[in-house]
Amino acid sequence: MALTIRPYEEGDAHAVAELYNRHRDNPNPVAGGITGAELARELAERETATFLLAEDDRKLVGTFGLFHHTGRRSARAGELIADMFFVHPAHRGGMVTGRLFTEAVEWMMRSGCLVLRLTVNPANTVAFRLYRRVGCVSVGRAVPGEDGNVELHNYIPLVLRSVLADLGERATAALGSLSSFASVTEARDDELRSDVRSEDGVRVVDYCLSLGEFRLDASVDVDRGAVREARLTEPGDKMRALRIAQPPYRVRTASGNAPHRFTSGALTCEVDGEEGTVSVFADGHHGPVLVSTWPSCRADRPAGWREGEPRDLTLEPVPGGVRVTERHGDDTVTGTVTLDDTGLLQEFTHTGSAVGRVFHTVGLRQGTFTDATGRPHPIGLGVGVRDASEVVAASHPAADAGRLTWQGNGVRVSLPTHAGDRLIHSTLLERCLNSTAAGVSSLRAEIGVLGEESESPGAEAARRLEVHAGSGGVVVWQEGAGKVLRSPYPRTRSYGYNPRWSAGMWVTRENPRHDRAAGLGWGVPPAGAWEEKHPLGLHHPDTGLGWEIGPADDGLRVDVRAPDTGRESVVWLTPHAPVRTAVVLESADRHWELSTSDVRQVWARRAAVRLSDGRWLHCVPATPSPHDELVLRATASGLLIGAVSAARESAWLFSVHDRSLTS
Repeated sequence: MALTIRPYEEGDAHAVAELYNRHRDNPNPVAGGITGAELARELAERETATFLLAEDDRKLVGTFGLFHHTGRRSARAGELIADMFFVHPAHRGGMVTGRLFTEAVEWMMRSGCLVLRLTVNPANTVAFRLYRRVGCVSVGRAVPGEDGNVELHNYIPLVLRSVLADLGERATAALGSLSSFASVTEARDDELRSDVRSEDGVRVVDYCLSLGEFRLDASVDVDRGAVREARLTEPGDKMRALRIAQPPYRVRTASGNAPHRFTSGALTCEVDGEEGTVSVFADGHHGPVLVSTWPSCRADRPAGWREGEPRDLTLEPVPGGVRVTERHGDDTVTGTVTLDDTGLLQEFTHTGSAVGRVFHTVGLRQGTFTDATGRPHPIGLGVGVRDASEVVAASHPAADAGRLTWQGNGVRVSLPTHAGDRLIHSTLLERCLNSTAAGVSSLRAEIGVLGEESESPGAEAARRLEVHAGSGGVVVWQEGAGKVLRSPYPRTRSYGYNPRWSAGMWVTRENPRHDRAAGLGWGVPPAGAWEEKHPLGLHHPDTGLGWEIGPADDGLRVDVRAPDTGRESVVWLTPHAPVRTAVVLESADRHWELSTSDVRQVWARRAAVRLSDGRWLHCVPATPSPHDELVLRATASGLLIGAVSAARESAWLFSVHDRSLTS
């Protein structure tokens, strides 16, 4: 095999797009695939640091990119985000993966960007263990969010560059002879937990690196992005502290600016004092109904829709809102944010270079999305609208002077669109800041708060039900001879983005469904054992979470009690249904009939799923609550249902019927 690693060139775009389109497990899926032109545009919009190609006898077999931002996230000073890491299935397990990763890290060492960030599906245990083996650590959420991934950081380039000048000749020579990071760092386990510890109030992660006969121990301050202390152990166990060189950049840390809140009628606006994100809340809706990112002074550092970064902002109250100003050298961006009973107005002016892009996320999870042609779709990922969230350049252009509308339970959001706006998926829009002759760019969001909602139940059958504390949930549910749930019991397997699926119904605490940085997780069970309070009731002493199953008129009632931690409780179910099956939803008082082959994620007030035996599993809240919702996710493993509540006590009804939901 003549394996070569080389930088991307302009003429490579078509070959890279074809590689991704041929393999469904590529890390940047876009419904319908991408073109070479879209791939090239994506690399330009991400401010690509380097994009490496692996070729075997001149045939493209792998890619690895380092980016300053990805649309979802924006890197801090000194960081780069690894993405578009893909190796042809026939070349996995060989040299390609290690060579791409090592060349990328060596490029970082030369460039002065010393911290690598990446995301990985923990259910892909091969990839997850590989990253852990080469020194990637978890510094934040250690369980998958809505995207199904966890984020990892690698600080080895930072550690090595910070102590290089004081290593000494022999240790430096030993470092130079290393061929792979896998032989440098001590092995880390593949548990889903944070690697951060607190030292004198500082969040740190520890590294132990082997440089031939030398051992390098270091701790890294993850918030400052700098090595805190390091020591070298030489042959013969002689140990000495190392001088630490500061990195060639400064990471901006949070300044402590409080958010600015103001209210008009049923709407409340909150402007984040650190990163300028605007969130609008409506009475009766759980979470924001609209989130807008800050455009940034620097066009190469726009905020991602999942994460921004601390900025040098000043906030000044104005009538009906607040004025936000960011300065970077001689460049300035000023945004005036005002709110009235009809919605949100953002007006921007700037001096210097062009400002970065703005993302608008609509926070309605149930209801109807009406596109610019007037065609209605249920709100949801992969339903009627192409999902281009992994490759924003493949998004759908919105019509100039058009209008997009979202109608939910009691809330209506309408966004007038302009030339340059792009619909990324059904609730995410990239906005273009087109200036008037006076140099002002305006973005308008019309938000109306309206009325309330409704509910209803079904029928019964002879059943078999088994709850197993060791698996943390229901492992058997049968109605008559028909199975209602799928369960791997007594084994543990991966399901979707959950690497530890062991029951057919279980309960977890998750980040809030509207959490901007992560969204709702995938039901990874908490560490520690469940206790059986009675045959159909479980309690988790480590988290304080408890739930029990009781009979209802037509099925099962699940009652959940959760501690008041700011997180949300979720009853998860894996129904015994084909991978492709029918679902019927009630979403904002409207019924939809869908196939899971056409859905990635959709939220609902009530839902019915067609089981393998032709009957229907009905899922409804036991009592009406505007904040109790169902999420349905279609995965390669099958359908995953989550019954989500923000309350300390919640209850759900699950029942099997011969018919689906009725209006």
